[in-house]
Amino acid sequence: MNLALSWNIGYRYWRARKANSFASFITLFAVSGILLGVAALIIVSSVMNGLEGQLKQRILGAVPQLTVYSQQNIPHWQQQASRLVAMKDILAVSPSISTQAMLQSPTSISAVQLYGIYPEFEQQNLAVMEQHFNGSLALLKQGNYNIVLGAELARRLKVTVGSKIRVLSGDGVVYSPLGPVPSQRNFHVAGIFEMGSQVDASLAYIHHDDAQRLMRQQSGEIKQLRLYLKDPFKASSLEPKVVSTFEQAGIKVTTSDWRESYGHLFSAVKMEKNMMSLMLSLIIAVAAFNIVSALVMMVVDKTTDVAVLKTQGLTTGSVMGIFMIQGSLNAIIGLIGGLLAGVLITLNLNSILSALGISILGAGHSLPVQLQLSQLSFIVVGTLVITFIATVYPALRAANVQPATALRYE
Repeated sequence: MNLALSWNIGYRYWRARKANSFASFITLFAVSGILLGVAALIIVSSVMNGLEGQLKQRILGAVPQLTVYSQQNIPHWQQQASRLVAMKDILAVSPSISTQAMLQSPTSISAVQLYGIYPEFEQQNLAVMEQHFNGSLALLKQGNYNIVLGAELARRLKVTVGSKIRVLSGDGVVYSPLGPVPSQRNFHVAGIFEMGSQVDASLAYIHHDDAQRLMRQQSGEIKQLRLYLKDPFKASSLEPKVVSTFEQAGIKVTTSDWRESYGHLFSAVKMEKNMMSLMLSLIIAVAAFNIVSALVMMVVDKTTDVAVLKTQGLTTGSVMGIFMIQGSLNAIIGLIGGLLAGVLITLNLNSILSALGISILGAGHSLPVQLQLSQLSFIVVGTLVITFIATVYPALRAANVQPATALRYE
């Protein structure tokens, strides 16, 4: 196969004004389809990445990403924490305790996931500290019985900072002649955090020792550690390593991660992201079919030329190369145009929407956008593969032209 010759002839055919205006229209339509498909795929994928990243920060920044449980007190937990932090994927480790509870205010009652923490270990870890926060996490002092609530939870209970609420826990229940009585204690609202996600309605924090008293457990024991990860999506792969680390120290533990509570939410987001990508990829596939149509018309138009070239000794592979190069040039033009348009629009998406007066998330909110190089590479490679495959059939038809039959009436 003479690639240089095939390139020269294919490039000349591509540059020449086509006698068949309909074929020219189909070619233009194919190039435009690839451009729009690639641009739309980049824009939508970047927005979906941003939404997924924002959801990941707002939810997984406030809940335990990976939790270690032990039936007994974990001896020298600081040493175990140091060994865990030595792993490259673990950022921090802190003691924790959790229970499901009911919060009762003078006007309402609501269920909540209650976490007992040591504020001195959480100041640099909890993402709530980086969000809008009314109050101070440092006010969660042992014996003061203070509590920090999510904003939506506070609205449901109709409480503010300084209000008093009653906390009832099923752990530590006692039995009386009247039946089981849940453990309960009055707490003062010391702070309200707002993550902008569903955790605002379901989470509350109190001091670790206050939680142990509420649950009627031995004060000062550490039976649960919460781990903060660089990438929470790697929690499942880290669990065996974490368990092995404790087993080496002779401590039997079990683990759980965020997927048990919020895995279904992120699975739904991932499925929606994949379905959107599939739908937009169909635009590129339709454009590839148009490339097939345009090349078939070109083959019919150039049948005599192909026959003459074959009589001059042009091989089958070289003939196929002519039309595959011609189709690939159209695809590359559409791909480059789509890349430029998609990247430029993505980087300036919020400015464009603002200029057009469009507010998708409401006033004062902008779309989160996250452009990923790996995703761009996948889009480029996928588009090139699809369009390259589309050129094979017309090129085979051209290669199968019989010179004697084609030139019989010339």
